[in-house]
Amino acid sequence: MTDETAATALSARARRGAPPMPYASTPSARTIAPPLHVSGPGGPWEKVRADLRREGAAVVFATWGEWLTAALADAELRPLLGRDWQRYRRTEDAATRYRFVTSRMIVKYTAAAALRTEPAALDLAYKIGGRPYIRGFDQIDVSLSHTEDLIVVGVSRTGRIGVDTEAAGRRMSFELLHQQVCTPTEHAELTRMAGERQASELLRLWTLKEAYTKALGQGLRLGFTEFGFGLESGGLLAPDGSPASRGEWAFATYPVLGGAYLVSTACHDTGLDASRDTAVHTMLDEGFMSAVEEDLATP
Repeated sequence: MTDETAATALSARARRGAPPMPYASTPSARTIAPPLHVSGPGGPWEKVRADLRREGAAVVFATWGEWLTAALADAELRPLLGRDWQRYRRTEDAATRYRFVTSRMIVKYTAAAALRTEPAALDLAYKIGGRPYIRGFDQIDVSLSHTEDLIVVGVSRTGRIGVDTEAAGRRMSFELLHQQVCTPTEHAELTRMAGERQASELLRLWTLKEAYTKALGQGLRLGFTEFGFGLESGGLLAPDGSPASRGEWAFATYPVLGGAYLVSTACHDTGLDASRDTAVHTMLDEGFMSAVEEDLATP
C-alpha cells in the first residue's frame, strides 16, 4: 500500500510461515491474469499486451533495485520523468528518490506498452489523493502500489483498476483490527478459521480492500467496514453479506517473488465493449466506428 503510516498505526510487522496460495475471487466469467515480472525496460511487454487483449487488464511487478541501473544510466531521464523531474531532484533521501524514479519509470513503460508508444511521449499526472493517470489517454486506467522493495502497476482497458501489495510476512492482529477492517459477515468467517489461516486470510482481505478502494479512487477514505468480500465464496458483498456486484467486478490475489509478497487486483468492467486495441493511433472504439461506417453507407 502507499500509505504506510496508516497501516503501521493499525498493526505490527513480523515474519510467519508459508505464503498463501493464489486466490481468485470472481463469481463472473471475468478473470485476472497473474502478475508479470518485468525486471527492466526490456519487458516482456508483449505479454502485457496479450493480457490486455485477452483479459482486459494486466498487472506487472518489479523491485526498484532491478530498474535502478537503467534509471541512473538513462541519458533521457529528464524528458522521461516530465513533470516528476523536479520532485525527483528535490527528494533528499537517496532510497526514497530511487524508489520514486523507478516506480514512475515502471508506470510509464507499462502504459507505453499498452498504448504502443514511447514512454517519454506520455504525460503522467495525478488526481486528488495521488492516483496516477495518463493525461489525454483515457482508453486505459492505471494503478500503482509499492511496499518495501516491490513496485506493482496495473493497467486496464475495460474500466477502473486498483492494485495493492503487502509483504506476505506482515502480521495483522485479528483481535485488534476486526472492528476497523471486517464486516459482520467477514468477522464470522474469520472467527471460524484457525490461527495461521486466519492471519493469512486477514492479510489477503486487507489487500483486496485496498485494491478495491484504489480502483474507486477513494483509498483509505472509504471505510473498510462499508463493504466486504466472501472469503469462501468470493465476490463483493454489502456489509450485511448480500451480493453487491452483478459480475462487473473481478478480484484476484497472487503471491509473487517466491511468495515474499501478495499482490491483489480489483478490476471493473464498464460493459461498454472497449476496443481490444489501445494503441494511440487507434483510440476510437471498434463498435462505434462500425456503426458510423454503416450509417454513412445508408442512402
